[in-house]
Amino acid sequence: MDERIRVVEGHYNARGLRFGIVASRFNEFIVERLLDGAVATLIKHGAEPGDIEVVRVPGAFEIPLALKRMAASRKHDALIALGCVIRGATAHFDYVAGEAASGIGRVALEHEIPIGFGLLTVDTIEQAVERAGTKGGNKGADAALTAIEMASLCRRMEQ
Repeated sequence: MDERIRVVEGHYNARGLRFGIVASRFNEFIVERLLDGAVATLIKHGAEPGDIEVVRVPGAFEIPLALKRMAASRKHDALIALGCVIRGATAHFDYVAGEAASGIGRVALEHEIPIGFGLLTVDTIEQAVERAGTKGGNKGADAALTAIEMASLCRRMEQ
């Protein structure tokens, strides 16, 4: 690329950044693994434990409202959404997963705040376990990395 072109990118340094995490209690045995991965990743990349706030909600459907309240407070540089919706025999999965995902996106755009997306939408418990720290990595850790990178990118874009 031509060196005269200004390229703006984020980085993975969380030092000095404040993070809010919304974690659902439904399917808690999975979400706790996602939360552990997210918090460990934030700290590994320089965040101070005192700069991390965790808010618990009943389920994935409630994640967007909690994110919206946190975003409106302007206390955080980035947010992270953690939850797990496992497909069942009814259409309930489609409504919950779809509304939660679109709500998360709306909050990010309305409040211009990065949100790391750690909402698992899976067909089976086995798939959830794979994405919460085994074969598929830890999607909570991935969401935290996204939050760090986007928070730093947003700061750099303001300069």
